Amino acid sequence: MMSTPPQGAVARVAELAGRWFGVLVILGAAVGLALPGPTATLAPSVPLLLGVIMFGMGLTLRPADFALVLRRPWAVGIGIVAQFAVMPVAGWLVGTLLGLTGALLVGMVLVGSAPGGTSSNVIVFLAKGDVALSVTMTSVSTLLAPVMTPLLVLWLAGSSLPVDTAGLLFSIVQTVLVPVVAGILLRVFASRLVAHMLPVLPLVSVTGVVLVVASVVGANADAVISSGALLMLAVVLHNGIGYLLGYLAARAARLDEASRRAVSVEIGMQNSGLAASLATVHFTPLAALPAALFSVWHNISGAAIASFWARRPTRDDRDDRTPATGTG
Repeated sequence: MMSTPPQGAVARVAELAGRWFGVLVILGAAVGLALPGPTATLAPSVPLLLGVIMFGMGLTLRPADFALVLRRPWAVGIGIVAQFAVMPVAGWLVGTLLGLTGALLVGMVLVGSAPGGTSSNVIVFLAKGDVALSVTMTSVSTLLAPVMTPLLVLWLAGSSLPVDTAGLLFSIVQTVLVPVVAGILLRVFASRLVAHMLPVLPLVSVTGVVLVVASVVGANADAVISSGALLMLAVVLHNGIGYLLGYLAARAARLDEASRRAVSVEIGMQNSGLAASLATVHFTPLAALPAALFSVWHNISGAAIASFWARRPTRDDRDDRTPATGTG
């Protein structure tokens, strides 16, 4: 009796946090810029924060969420190929054309080589896209990341800075794969316990991402001030290219409109928290700056694109295209 009101209050706060995620990320970046000293001290905790976020993501997944790979392999395959082809190359190309070098270019490539962002599922739902496809793409790309991300970074950025491929692989396994799998298993074997936790998970995820962004911006406050405009342009172009080419790839594959929206958002929105964590641990804090700015921007652009598409119903609105309860 006494525990219900506090739990309900926390759930309401979590709902508000999820609703205002983009604004909170912007505030986190602003705090990092205004208080660089205190926020920079959080940098060593970035991998731990990411592990907590990914564990929360695992709790929202069930083995059934991967069944779409067998039922619609063409749609999932096109999405995954685009995920690991479009964004890594676009990150390198945009960074090179704008004259970014060294750690900043590595950071752009690292963002592009990351799997899909966890907030993309919400954006796809709001955009009236195929949520089941979105969840499956996020899940599969996350599970493939330990192999794909290090190889892509080595290929595209190995000439800019030394790349510890084995170290990157181990970090992704440790901070992404293990927490996600642990979350899935806990939901399978302790579903009632997890059911009570699900309403507050958005608060945990939002808090983690905001702290990551604040710490990275704080550790690179001088670089943000000196080269922030150019780097922000690079991030905006990178994100926009992802949305556009993701949509065009799905269209070329003759996927329906709801699936096109899902693939577009999945390609455009990256797991920037993972990119920031890997950059901080394996390169320099400066290499994490593109990821921090990407985290700020893709939540703004994602909200905008969801608002745009929400007003435009899909041509094919069959019930099996929008199983919105797949991730809780």
